[in-house]
Amino acid sequence: MEHSALKELYIDELRDIYHAETQLVKALPKMAKASTSDDLRSGFESLEEIFDALDEKPSGKKCAGMQGLVKEGEEIMDEDFEGEVMDAALISAAQRVEHYEIAAYGCVRSWAELLGESEATSLLEKTLDEEKETDRKLTELSQEINVQAKGQDEEGKEKGQPEPRKKARSARA
Repeated sequence: MEHSALKELYIDELRDIYHAETQLVKALPKMAKASTSDDLRSGFESLEEIFDALDEKPSGKKCAGMQGLVKEGEEIMDEDFEGEVMDAALISAAQRVEHYEIAAYGCVRSWAELLGESEATSLLEKTLDEEKETDRKLTELSQEINVQAKGQDEEGKEKGQPEPRKKARSARA
């Protein structure tokens, strides 16, 4: 494949996604209290195969976007939400991560196709489909959890419990 600006962008974005995925390996067990996902492991293996085919290293780039999303997830866990309300908040954080990944994988899949990288295109398409499926499952789950969270909130109000504590926001002039 010839060297081009698009190829440089493609490799740079692959590195960004790789760093994003490494951050998720650390963050997801904390957020979900679950073991590593088969889908996530598959995503890593696909990215590593692509880097091998390009004779490039996956390291060398930090993903600031994912760092921000992980930080938001950690902040949610520090809130005083309980039960289904916490679950609803965590689903929201997880969907933000999925949407970020969908955008990133969609771009690099398109670039791989334009650059004639058919094997990479196939691997990235598979990962993109997995991210979309995870987002769909989270949406489906949220429909049930959000109703339960609303019921939990209404039940608390009926029992005369105080409103959940909210962090104060500074007033703007």
